[in-house]
Amino acid sequence: MKNVRKFCKLFLLLLLATASQISCQTSGSVSALPAGPRAFLLPETLKPGEPYVVAVAGYPNAPVRANLVLNGQKTGSGRFFDLGEKSAAKDSVYCAIMAVPSTSGAGSAVLTIETANGVLTEINVTVEARQFPVETIALTAGMQDILTRPDPQKTREAEQLWAILAKTGSDLYSDGNFIMPVNSTFQTSRFGTRRTYKYPNGRSSTSIHAGVDWRAPTGTPLWACAPGKVVLARQRIVTGNTVIIEHMPGVYSLYYHMNKISVLEGNLVETGSPLGEAGATGFATGAHLHWEIRVAAENTDPASFLNGAVLDKEAILARMNQ
Repeated sequence: MKNVRKFCKLFLLLLLATASQISCQTSGSVSALPAGPRAFLLPETLKPGEPYVVAVAGYPNAPVRANLVLNGQKTGSGRFFDLGEKSAAKDSVYCAIMAVPSTSGAGSAVLTIETANGVLTEINVTVEARQFPVETIALTAGMQDILTRPDPQKTREAEQLWAILAKTGSDLYSDGNFIMPVNSTFQTSRFGTRRTYKYPNGRSSTSIHAGVDWRAPTGTPLWACAPGKVVLARQRIVTGNTVIIEHMPGVYSLYYHMNKISVLEGNLVETGSPLGEAGATGFATGAHLHWEIRVAAENTDPASFLNGAVLDKEAILARMNQ
């Protein structure tokens, strides 16, 4: 009888130890999966004219829109889309690709994330200062006429362009690095340049350069900087022969002043697909490629897309799963 009691005692101790080990293993497994709502920006510090991604997961209601308010003024807005990936906690991940306007100053900002029912959460953000170059351009009488003469067709073209750039769809054609769309090493005008136009009649006006101008003789081949869908391919009064490609929700690349267009609207293109040739059509002082990238309708520094993937899925999921 004594041996039976001793055996039962040893069996009970072994059973308790095993249960404790299982409990520890289970607890460790659960704690490794991040739970609860998560929202963040990549990168965390912003600069005027540069893109960023807002990522959200784990909230009971799906995010719809994000708004950036800097120094009390709304300075950017973006719509969310489903990234098509799950976090380690099996939550759907939503992203909005946005950009700080190149006209923004520096300061503390607040990013508000909204659902259809109201504000979901807020994130405090810092926007750093950035300096842009300046230049003065003397215009010919013909260029002045293109720029200043009222024209209903020019107005229609501007409205059509804005309707395209302000649209955020749900198709994700590209999530990797962009490449240069032309074989050139000389910029004739940099992104964000503050321009002064001098007219032959002595007057002047100012503007901000929304893209990068690359020197390219007429006939120089041009190609797509990333996979996407051609949403515009036609001649325009101000930008000449123009191609616009949609790459991500709200992200478009623009190619102006082309001599020749070799794609059609609706075409799907890959990185390096031929688009046509460089030229000097429209409002241009000489043969070049004006290359522009718009994010949520804001003009954005193309260099940001050449230096790495703006929508970096691996980085987003790694941060989401921390």
